[in-house]
Amino acid sequence: MPGNGIGITKNLLANSQVVGNDKVNHRRGELSAAGLSHILRLVGITMGGTALKRSVRGEGAWIDDILLKGDSRRTALHLGRPVSLMELRRLVVDQQDRLEAAGLRAGGTLALRMPPSLACIVGMLAGWRAGAQVALLDHRFTTHEVGKAIARLSPQLVVEPVEEGTGRLRGYFEVTTRITPLRGGRPAATEHALLQLSSGSTGPSKVIGRTVGSLLEELDRYSRLDNFPGHGERTVVLASIVHVLGLVGGLLQGLAAGSEVVLASTQTVEGVLKAIAAGDAPTTVLGVPSQAALLTASQNPPRLSQLRRMIVGGEMVRTDVWERFTRNYHADLGVMYGMTEVGVIATDLTGSTRPGLAPAPGMRVRVEDGQILLGLTANPYVGKADPARFVDGWLRTKDAGTIDESTGLLTVQGRLDSQVSIGGLKVDLSEVEETLTSLPGVTEAVVVHGTGIEAFVSVTDREVFDGLGAQLAARLAPYKRPRTLHDLSEIPRTVTGKPVRNAEILRDAIALNRSVRRAGNPAHLDTDTAIV
Repeated sequence: MPGNGIGITKNLLANSQVVGNDKVNHRRGELSAAGLSHILRLVGITMGGTALKRSVRGEGAWIDDILLKGDSRRTALHLGRPVSLMELRRLVVDQQDRLEAAGLRAGGTLALRMPPSLACIVGMLAGWRAGAQVALLDHRFTTHEVGKAIARLSPQLVVEPVEEGTGRLRGYFEVTTRITPLRGGRPAATEHALLQLSSGSTGPSKVIGRTVGSLLEELDRYSRLDNFPGHGERTVVLASIVHVLGLVGGLLQGLAAGSEVVLASTQTVEGVLKAIAAGDAPTTVLGVPSQAALLTASQNPPRLSQLRRMIVGGEMVRTDVWERFTRNYHADLGVMYGMTEVGVIATDLTGSTRPGLAPAPGMRVRVEDGQILLGLTANPYVGKADPARFVDGWLRTKDAGTIDESTGLLTVQGRLDSQVSIGGLKVDLSEVEETLTSLPGVTEAVVVHGTGIEAFVSVTDREVFDGLGAQLAARLAPYKRPRTLHDLSEIPRTVTGKPVRNAEILRDAIALNRSVRRAGNPAHLDTDTAIV
């Protein structure tokens, strides 16, 4: 399939007059810098130097001109039923009216705490269309976590469900929303259109801001990727739509490119396969590696000719998972590397360059002292943050990696904090994890370092766990072996699907696991059906 630069650029150019000789290169989907500047000016964005700046005029014009553009009759979303672009436009305008009646103005602030739902999608688009700064809070946050987030962000309005939805494996919910004005809420102090909290897999969450320009730059990168869903195709989004992979790579890119965005009725193997089979158009599944692993638990999946590939992000994919998925589904299993701070960074969408990843078009990537650095036009952090993370236009990712000078491919080697010293000898905890997960009967593993190396593992049965010590002794040098092995029926994960690597939380999970087992209710998912 050719590069689908038609996603964000051709659709706009088809409805505007091109200035000078700036054209889209339809073979590669490229747009010149001057052409991009012209496109962005059409939706209220100006380019000054290398930085993209929001114009005061037309704050929310990008919603209509990029995300809600196109044939009104086409199916934009599918959440149990098709939602046409015409219906979506109407719902967004109606919700914007309600938000403005509650006091929202351009430059105002809005926090959205919603489960995956049509109401969630409509709410965020309406807030942006009104020119507001929208903070997205995961619906799985506890009351305590929501309170802390609200205190940090100080939004003027909060949109949340009237009644909390139930059902951990539901892919989407039918909800009615309420809008609550907050005393002490403040207008936006920065030009960011989107505020998100980092996953917090290794420590406290950070507040990350994205401007309209930053979001449009990411959409442009997606539109120039070969083999990413384009016009007339379908994207089954399993990743959370309030976190960067599902939000930008799934929802916003689908709307911009004209790819139907599908949420499965349930996030189970059966529910996902039904969502794929429900349409004839070429289909891509977007999720995280743990979801790909659980999809491979289906022993005899149906042959789905429309399934082109699954693309995952968030962590590295185990070799055995890649082999089982591509064999069982006769489809590609691709990988993306990205961060909440910037979105998609590098990709291998077909699995053809594993473990190397090609930097996304327009992304500046280099490696310094073994650390991956990203060239950005502005600091992505809002409020308190480590000043050493962003220096002289380069974001230090804290991810280890290398770049092959002959191919330009980036290989991500895990977190820098996974490298520890044991008795003066260097140990890469990711190597210990990979060794554990390669053993028969080990389904997941997380390795951390405190007073020593600790491993938290999920296994198929107790006999496997009892034999791990001997297995590791044959595969790892003594100083690399975990001092302690813990048996967990399920590894705790962050709201974005990443394994938790905080030792205290993992130890708490062990205590909870034991209490549940004593109650006669094993705390694990049925891997034949569960996908989250």
